Amino acid sequence: MRTRLVLAWTSALTAALAVATTAGPVSAAPAGRTAVTPTTARCPQLSDDLPWYGDNRARLQRVIDERGTCHGRGGPRPVAAFDWDNTITKNDVTDATISWSLRHDKILRPASWKDTSKWLTGTADKALTDACGTEVKVGAPLPTSTNARCADEILQIREDGHTMSGEAAFAGTWNHRRTVPQYAWVPQLFAGHTVPELRAYTEAARAEALAAPVGATRTVGTHVLPAYVRYYEQQRDLVRTLQKAGFDVWIVSAGSEPVTEVWSRGIGIDRAHTVAIRSVLDRKGRITTSNEGCGGVGVTKGEAIPYIDGKRCWINQEIFGIKGRAAWHQQASHRRIALGGGDADTDVTFVGDATGAHLVLNRNKNEVMCRAYDNADGRWVVNPMFIEPLPRRTTAYPCSTAAYTEPDGTLAPVRRGDGSVVPDQQDTAY
Repeated sequence: MRTRLVLAWTSALTAALAVATTAGPVSAAPAGRTAVTPTTARCPQLSDDLPWYGDNRARLQRVIDERGTCHGRGGPRPVAAFDWDNTITKNDVTDATISWSLRHDKILRPASWKDTSKWLTGTADKALTDACGTEVKVGAPLPTSTNARCADEILQIREDGHTMSGEAAFAGTWNHRRTVPQYAWVPQLFAGHTVPELRAYTEAARAEALAAPVGATRTVGTHVLPAYVRYYEQQRDLVRTLQKAGFDVWIVSAGSEPVTEVWSRGIGIDRAHTVAIRSVLDRKGRITTSNEGCGGVGVTKGEAIPYIDGKRCWINQEIFGIKGRAAWHQQASHRRIALGGGDADTDVTFVGDATGAHLVLNRNKNEVMCRAYDNADGRWVVNPMFIEPLPRRTTAYPCSTAAYTEPDGTLAPVRRGDGSVVPDQQDTAY
């Protein structure tokens, strides 16, 4: 029987965490299913004190004015959905939790590393076993704070799906628009822990990352990692303004759900409005290596996570109540989000589904930037990252040849809805 991962928040965070957190507005009720009371009040305004690129603030404000309940027309609440890592925050919060956990010996030794992922190769299993050893009892913490080889293998597989020797860590068949094994592997690494334990590790990592100076790095094993995370103030203001204007605001992330929920609370989004990779719990409430599925896909080892087309599926299923295979397909406009925001190809499908504005933070990711710069419907809003933006990409995005990832993992041209090929695009918002 499927078990949905449920978190129970503690009544207060630590003093350091409380200092780092700015209280957010009360989260909206579940998505858009309840009629709202019309109002003739002026729509809430985005802050003039926070800089946006070009006329992006005005374009987003136009969507708020047109779609918010402040326009004076009743009806279902409009929905906005955002990715989390590098969209709402600068840097990846799941990676911050992994970093903290490795430095505090919180990864438990599995009976077999092959058990952690259905796609893990024999080569990766051997590399992890050799690096992490077998001296520690199964289920006991690995000494990753002192064993640099073990920490390195875990980080390298998480980072790019390869071992430290450069061998593929995952092999087999999966739908490349529904999952990626190294993303699904992250919550599987925490198998054996309870949700409150993972939440506590995340809270400690969050306090540490918010206190670190912008630009700070940290060495774990031999990997040099970002040591800091920041909420983007522009995105915090956007979420707050959307909520005040009557939007139902959601987070849809390809990270671990307990981790994302700890962070989303800091901008006034509760766990009921936070969707990420959901681990199945055992009878004792411990995280397992199985994950919940979407769109008719049941419990698996990670075959249908919120990733590329999977994010559309989870939005359709969790927000709009669309069940079964239909959740994989684009819906009619009245059953789609009004505003979507992301930063990477993993976000391209759901951001493209938005009917009002497609907000993209430029991290030079091929498919999403091809669609954003092509701007086929005139509603794409491209903004450089608000902290440490990337320099201009000097070569064109290969939209006409190899920017679209097919389900089998091969690369193909990016096509518009009418089937025409998107021409190569130059980087212009940086």
